[in-house]
Amino acid sequence: MNQVATHEVTARVDFRTTPSQYKHWALSFDGQIATLAMDVSEDGGLRPGYKLKLNSYDLGVDIELHDALQRIRFEHPEVRTVIVTSLKERIFCSGANIFMLGLSTHPWKVNFCKFTNETRNGIEDSSRHSGLKFVAAVNGACAGGGYELALSCDEILLIDDRSSAVSLPEVPLLGVLPGTGGLTRVIDKRKVRHDRADIFCTLVEGIRGQRAKDWRLVDDLVKPAHYAEDVKKRAIELAAGSDRPANAKGVELPRIQRTDSENGVAYKYVDVQIDRERRLANWTVRAPHEAVPDSLDAILAQGAAWWPLQMARELDDAILHMRTNELVIGSWVFRTQGDAAKVLAADATLQKFGDNWFVRETLGMLRRTLARLDVTSRSLFALIEPGSCFVGTLLEVALACDRAYMLDDPEADHPAQIAVGELNFGAYPMVNGQSRIQSRFYEETLAIEAVRSAAGKSLSAVEAEEVGLVTFAVDSLDWDDEVRIALEERSALSPDALTGLEANLRFGPKESMETRVFGRLTAWQNWIFYRPNASGAKGALKLYGKGEKADFDLNRV
Repeated sequence: MNQVATHEVTARVDFRTTPSQYKHWALSFDGQIATLAMDVSEDGGLRPGYKLKLNSYDLGVDIELHDALQRIRFEHPEVRTVIVTSLKERIFCSGANIFMLGLSTHPWKVNFCKFTNETRNGIEDSSRHSGLKFVAAVNGACAGGGYELALSCDEILLIDDRSSAVSLPEVPLLGVLPGTGGLTRVIDKRKVRHDRADIFCTLVEGIRGQRAKDWRLVDDLVKPAHYAEDVKKRAIELAAGSDRPANAKGVELPRIQRTDSENGVAYKYVDVQIDRERRLANWTVRAPHEAVPDSLDAILAQGAAWWPLQMARELDDAILHMRTNELVIGSWVFRTQGDAAKVLAADATLQKFGDNWFVRETLGMLRRTLARLDVTSRSLFALIEPGSCFVGTLLEVALACDRAYMLDDPEADHPAQIAVGELNFGAYPMVNGQSRIQSRFYEETLAIEAVRSAAGKSLSAVEAEEVGLVTFAVDSLDWDDEVRIALEERSALSPDALTGLEANLRFGPKESMETRVFGRLTAWQNWIFYRPNASGAKGALKLYGKGEKADFDLNRV
């Protein structure tokens, strides 16, 4: 375990990039249509030891995709439809690079799959909430993760050239499952009949032409002679249903400023300090430093420096950095700091101007960032102390935690308080579609109404515990010992068991396509990645491309 952790730390991944640094994507704009064209550089892998042939991808390719989507959302409000296609002849995308997977550690594979899942979920999130539609223009062979990228789009148009096919060949070819929601989206989203899906997911060569359309694997077929014209026509038709503004000025996203040290990362509004001996990270999220703008013109003038957006971008980057580069830091302890009134003032503007495209995209950024916490395999604790500002949007951080401890010290100069706002009742749904308050109380009406009746009030530790928003209200005499013991007990437990425990408990009984992807798929894929049939010396994933046949253990377990 320590060897794996050391390897991953020494090869740190930076999720910050800009279009000028892209190696693998070409992003272009034509009025209300953006084209995001995959053109993977074979020699541009994030790690040495493999070539990204046939538009196959690794984490570096997906980091660029994530950044490109952010540019479209914020810098190009005029865009209503995104065409996702390829610049390679007769190849759309062959999926995740198999040699990269074969060389990677188990944690690397899992984190890679999680990030790619979140990026594709983000495509669907923008379609659902922001009026940004996506068309997959499949202009060549489309396999594995390439088809999973297409599945995340609103529509899939397949070139009808008698050779291009869609496929999910992971089971017959590699002895693993499609890692980015392919199985789930085929049946949940595209409603492919399960017997047909069974055939499709066990065919290496995939399915093309009319059968692909008849089986609902694609939406339509387009002849090569007028492929570009028909794809653009469909993109324009989808754009007609969007309310993204035609004439608004975009907001530039500058590079996130971060200070790295041996034991942490620091931003303007987010700070992470690592205690390596105790295997925990102390997170601090800060309220706005200055007065919050209360007019739309002032908000737009601040642009990416507007507190809700800058804080969300910093928190998102910190989550990705810690999740990928600090594997043995198993507990994340969240605190907040600053003027709670300024957080609530920012929330008020988010509500008041929520119909504006920029404010709506900022809410989307907050929603997706908070959702990363829900599916992060770390123990999450919130410590609510004097000077905290766990109110409104920042209360969501505490609600995302596995436990929240609140200091009960009425004699303090500024006793710990929390406050619920209207945004807590649905603006930031989890991946199961529920607000964290709904999920916390299993949609029980009386419990949720008790919280709603307390909305807008500053709640003391005792009041917060009574209404069910914190785990424990702890008096000042016991605070240090109780927090210390809780964190020490946590660090003594099996990290594997904790990952399973937390993933099972964080989501209530309501399921969605996304929870099935992160729960059911991730659990099985974790197990399958470890099994010798996939990753052993004679496993399919290890032998791919070597001309040897996999030697399977034939026991069904």
